[in-house]
Amino acid sequence: MTVKDVMTTEVAAVRANAPFHTIAALLIDRGVSGVPVVDAAQRVVGVVSEADLVRKEEFKERYYGEAYRPPLRTRLRHRLGEDGDVERRAAGDTAEELMTSPAVVTTPDSSIVLVARMMDRHGVKRLPVVASDGTLVGIVSRRDVIRVFVRSDAEIERRVRDDVIVRNLWADPEAVRITSREGIVTISGELETRSQAAAAVRVTRNLDGVVDVVDELSWRADDTVPVPVVWGGA
Repeated sequence: MTVKDVMTTEVAAVRANAPFHTIAALLIDRGVSGVPVVDAAQRVVGVVSEADLVRKEEFKERYYGEAYRPPLRTRLRHRLGEDGDVERRAAGDTAEELMTSPAVVTTPDSSIVLVARMMDRHGVKRLPVVASDGTLVGIVSRRDVIRVFVRSDAEIERRVRDDVIVRNLWADPEAVRITSREGIVTISGELETRSQAAAAVRVTRNLDGVVDVVDELSWRADDTVPVPVVWGGA
């Protein structure tokens, strides 16, 4: 599946001059953890997250002299040399001053697996989805990504039968038995060749929602064994 299959197209976004309180209220009202910041042409220029807003609280002790000790992760970030950027954001009052820029974005045609890896690599919970010109067309969240893997067993069985056995392998669906329990798929029965059986398992394992595959397939012919060449003599 790709991003366009799961993304939300009605996106809450703000302009660069949006004040702190407006952004905070938007996050609360929409129940989201971050919002894209767009310019006049609706191109994404940054993202403001909950983490950006709470920096004011994290650094109260340092910048405002109040008795507050930031968490260890925050103190480590400070020690690793991000002082200038952290101080700027802690003092920020508008989206432009608070946002992370450039934003980590994705496109409608990106795969869900790639998006999951990007979220993990950058430590973010959602990614703005942009068109080829950089304009905002949607947003994809961790929940959207997880939803792809939470398919019913009946849906998984149908997809293995229709997409793998019939469309991919052109095999007789009556020749195999497919069962799914909590995303673990068992494939049994007999296919024409050993390579066909191996392909059925491999393609099934790559389907969205499949946790694992139990291979109980047999085959009529082992086409993976080289046929010996017999040379004739005079």
